[in-house]
Amino acid sequence: MNFLKKYEKEFEALDKLEHDFIDEDKIWAQLHKWENPSQEDVRRVLKKAEGCVRLEPEETAILIQNQDPTTIQEMYDLAHQLKEEVYGDRIVFFAPLYISSMCANNCTYCGFRSSNKAVERKTLSLEEIEQEVRIMIEEGQKRTVLVYGESPTTEIDYMCETIKKVYSVKSEHGEIRRANINCAPLTVEELKKIKEVGIGTFQVFQETYHHETYRRMHPAGTIKGHYRWRLYCMDRAQEAGVDDNGLGVLFGLYDWRFEVMGLMYHTIHLEGTFNGVGPHTISFPRITPATGTPFTEHPEYAVSDDDFKKLVAILRLSVPYTGLICTAREPEKVRREVLKFGVSQMDAGTRIGVGAYAKSKIANSLPDKEQFSIGDTRSLDDEIREICEMGFIPSFCTACYRAGRTGEEFMKVAKSKFVHNFCVPNAIFTFKEYLLDYASPQTKLKGEETLKQHIERFKGEKVYDSILEKIKRIENGQRDVRL
Repeated sequence: MNFLKKYEKEFEALDKLEHDFIDEDKIWAQLHKWENPSQEDVRRVLKKAEGCVRLEPEETAILIQNQDPTTIQEMYDLAHQLKEEVYGDRIVFFAPLYISSMCANNCTYCGFRSSNKAVERKTLSLEEIEQEVRIMIEEGQKRTVLVYGESPTTEIDYMCETIKKVYSVKSEHGEIRRANINCAPLTVEELKKIKEVGIGTFQVFQETYHHETYRRMHPAGTIKGHYRWRLYCMDRAQEAGVDDNGLGVLFGLYDWRFEVMGLMYHTIHLEGTFNGVGPHTISFPRITPATGTPFTEHPEYAVSDDDFKKLVAILRLSVPYTGLICTAREPEKVRREVLKFGVSQMDAGTRIGVGAYAKSKIANSLPDKEQFSIGDTRSLDDEIREICEMGFIPSFCTACYRAGRTGEEFMKVAKSKFVHNFCVPNAIFTFKEYLLDYASPQTKLKGEETLKQHIERFKGEKVYDSILEKIKRIENGQRDVRL
């Protein structure tokens, strides 16, 4: 209870709210109203979506309830088009770094829950973090998301030290240039501290927006048992000046249709409260099996592959300017397919055990140290080569964050579709670095073809000569070149 005590006043204030912004009756009323939308209804929504504007919840409900194969394909086509218009055909790569498996919570679906005796508990020392980061850098990673359990051993001062340690590790060719954070909800003062050490996106996933399901999955008496403390964490982040926020749902805890609507209402709440600044990213992992966690074997609301593809496209259509992250929980085949429906970021070369980069070359090798199982265990190099073969360009870009294009500034360039003018050139520069410093011979061969094609697309534009000049600088040994 001591760990809970510091949040008591915050919890009391939230409990006094008459209601929060997730109105379940309203959500279900909208979904029931549009159980059988016509092609005309769907196309009306798609026409609006073409303008790269956020949809209203009722419009999202029409897309969710659409069962017509013809207009579902039109949804897929437009989702791909919008992603290309906003971000170009680049796919940003990153890898998670698990810092600790210590957790005071007891979430039914989580391998790290406190009651799970089948998982080995560990918190990395600063020396161990350095070892993990060096291996990640050697594989070509430039971006990471640091993942923490909720525990007295990983409170804010420790988190700040680990972030500084990650940034301090340098090698001959590289370093981690952006560290995002996936952790428990924090207070405003705690968020100010992590802003000072230079985090990227602050991620907290609601897991489920359905109140009763949330209560069943997160036992009372734990910090995570307080729904509203989690629901309003991004409000506190904005107040603290941490203005790049990542939302997410763990699909499979409740009906996916409701959860997509919950994400929409959360987006609308943030945009309405903070001068149009909604989520920088949205993640949509599905439940996968975890050691010692029976719930994960047969979740009642498991999402089929077809519905998963549909919900990814709907998110792109509904919030067209937000980054969509497809995690390595998904198998290769599914990831390959949803890349065409609006995904802009994905992890690769992923190991999710605490200390796993030093102990293993592949995911799922340390089941007693992992939070869940990974569906796509390929190396970063293999995934990059496939991305090139699919016609995309890999990116390790961190320029927007370091150039101050965050929060409101990022939303301006994203909503205007101008951000791709930064995204694709910066993808070219970071991918060139990867090919020179890390790529296998076969990936380098394919990657150089991809680079040439993308550079030539800028021929005749003002930026073309600048791209060629910066590529030459990279070839001559300079690194971290960006717009």
